[in-house]
Amino acid sequence: MVNRFSDAFLLEAERHAAWGAAQLEALTAFLPDGPWTADLPSCRYRQGDLDLRVAVLGTYDEEERSWMWGWANPGLRGTEAVALTGALERYGQAHAIPELTDATIDLAGFDDPRRAAETLAFAGMGVAGAPGYIGVPAGPATRVYFLPDDARTPRTQPDAVSLPRTLLTGAGLIGHSARQVVAGYFDHHGLPQHTEADRITAALPDGSRARVDFDAEGRIAGVRVEARP
Repeated sequence: MVNRFSDAFLLEAERHAAWGAAQLEALTAFLPDGPWTADLPSCRYRQGDLDLRVAVLGTYDEEERSWMWGWANPGLRGTEAVALTGALERYGQAHAIPELTDATIDLAGFDDPRRAAETLAFAGMGVAGAPGYIGVPAGPATRVYFLPDDARTPRTQPDAVSLPRTLLTGAGLIGHSARQVVAGYFDHHGLPQHTEADRITAALPDGSRARVDFDAEGRIAGVRVEARP
């Protein structure tokens, strides 16, 4: 029984770890408290007094301990509600990532199937470039995950002050490749970067320069931001 994700999937997930964690934090702060409802034909999600356009990312069956991608859902395939997530299947095919191309994924062999489902949702959010994901209970043993597809959803920007915390938090989420975390963060924000054997440097929007050093084990040894002259 499979009890771990493929290296290809883990490396892809790591690319989105730092910016994705920061983005989820921003989305959580943006969403109001309150019950939720969804109208899938119109792609509308409502929570409290906020109404958002969304796409169905996937569902997790807690009894079967299995994940189904939104694009593979028989009742939704080909509809507007999963148009955004259909790109995940195409990306998975292009980059040989089986977790993105398999319609359903058996998570029963994982030590923590619920955490594995969250990792799939997180990676799906990253590949889609969505500003976070929303996971909510949709029944006694089912959780449904939505991707915001609405321009009103805030998107985080690089910040020199919070950068060390952001990168270190991202590196601790999955723990597969800290270099992928750092390079993925800079790539996501379109920041020019230079890679060396034990260091990645990048130019930040405010003109300062970020230097991330790695130890012999590939872990982040330090994050330094040098102010512009």
